[in-house]
Amino acid sequence: MRISIIGYGKLGKTIEDQAVKRGHEIVQRFTSSNLNLLTPESLSSSDAIIECSTPSSAYDNLMICAKAQIPTVSGTTGWLDKYDEVSAAFVKTSFLYASNFSIGMNIVFEVNKLMSRLTSQHSYSANIQEIHHTEKLDAPSGTAITLAEGVIANSQYEEWQLTSNNKTHKDSVLSVEALREDKVPGTHFINYVSAQDEISLKHLAHNRSGFGLGAVLAMEYIKDKTGIYSMKDVIGL
Repeated sequence: MRISIIGYGKLGKTIEDQAVKRGHEIVQRFTSSNLNLLTPESLSSSDAIIECSTPSSAYDNLMICAKAQIPTVSGTTGWLDKYDEVSAAFVKTSFLYASNFSIGMNIVFEVNKLMSRLTSQHSYSANIQEIHHTEKLDAPSGTAITLAEGVIANSQYEEWQLTSNNKTHKDSVLSVEALREDKVPGTHFINYVSAQDEISLKHLAHNRSGFGLGAVLAMEYIKDKTGIYSMKDVIGL
């Protein structure tokens, strides 16, 4: 496939590496320095688009992709208050958003839902902690928010709150702690604690290659489809 990448930071470069290894061609790379060239017309030579820019530019970028009506995969977080509007714009092609492209992390998403449902019946409390590199712009991570939403949908919690010590003032509020450390691709903990014991789910990314590979697999999956998809569709969960 001929691919355009919007956002050419660490993830964009990792996606390019994985895409080339799988026989695809990168025809365009859009960064902050040439984002003014991003138009439906400039994208017309692409078979697919992978958008991995910044929270502040993602919405505008994706609406341009929608106007081009080219299959698009997005991994940018921090814009999801406009998700319904964006996804509705892809009327003649396909769109896939993922807070995390890692196959392993998407398996953890599903295990976490089951864990939440089971522990909520037996007096366990939950908390989430995520650790990322110091250049990450949003906190908590989109992955941590997805994990929190999985807990809330399957337990007594009503909402999540960003905290600094994994403690909240209300039992109905799920604590999410975001830490930033140098050179950490991404680590997430989901802890379930009772008076008797503690159960923890952990996903530790050794490097960014898993994110890049997952994004390319997502792109390959939606290429000839119409509609809105997720990583659950890609890996058959």
